[in-house]
Amino acid sequence: MAGGVLVAWHGSFQHETIHGHPTRSRAWNALLGSLPLGLWLPYGIYREQHEAHHRNVHLTDPLEDPESFYVTPGQWAKMGALGRAFFHVQSTLLGRLVLGPAMVTSRFLLAELRRLWAGDTQHVRAWVQHATGVALVVVWLSLVCHLSLARYVLLFVYPGLALTLLRSFFEHRPAEKAAHRIGIVEAGPLMGLLYLNNNLHVVHHEAPDVAWYELPARYRARRAEILAENGGFKFRGYLALLARFAVRAKDGPVHRW
Repeated sequence: MAGGVLVAWHGSFQHETIHGHPTRSRAWNALLGSLPLGLWLPYGIYREQHEAHHRNVHLTDPLEDPESFYVTPGQWAKMGALGRAFFHVQSTLLGRLVLGPAMVTSRFLLAELRRLWAGDTQHVRAWVQHATGVALVVVWLSLVCHLSLARYVLLFVYPGLALTLLRSFFEHRPAEKAAHRIGIVEAGPLMGLLYLNNNLHVVHHEAPDVAWYELPARYRARRAEILAENGGFKFRGYLALLARFAVRAKDGPVHRW
């Protein structure tokens, strides 16, 4: 579990570097954040896709938001029973935690392979840089930690991504109004530190350049206003979230707006 916490926290730190912290230099922040402890996601592609995700008007739109967990009605209509069942399971928290890491990584890697097969080489440089970083991590694991790559994936990478998906489970929902698509989880200090307060997701989307340690005060100062603006899309803590949505779907997988 500790390995998963490390990888999840590192992902939170990478997110901060994309938004201009801890330094004012984009190049230095990229250098600090680019070490791929999670192995699967090149930093340059993550930055590109996350910046696209911050176009708030397109949030959750499966055709416009690279971080969407939803599908269009047309995509849904073409799915077989197994595909639909899989997406329904992903709408529950246990399904997201257990199957989500495999789903997220496989969909991303397949999309990258299709892009390359179609002749799009835009991401090749990011992948070369990523491969160099992965090689450094693997050498460190072998020579210093005496830990096999398989054990690292099982004990660090997979649970780390599951913890990240716990955070993102309640971050967004489809809604007609874009402002109603961004959630808040009022977590305690430990989870707030793990996620660098990105659980206060509305505040982050309102001011993505604000440092993580400033978000709680901004939320407390405008809590009633923020919850009115986002349609009350809020939950009090991750244990309560697990109790409510462990095997119950948070929403449907089809995006209709």
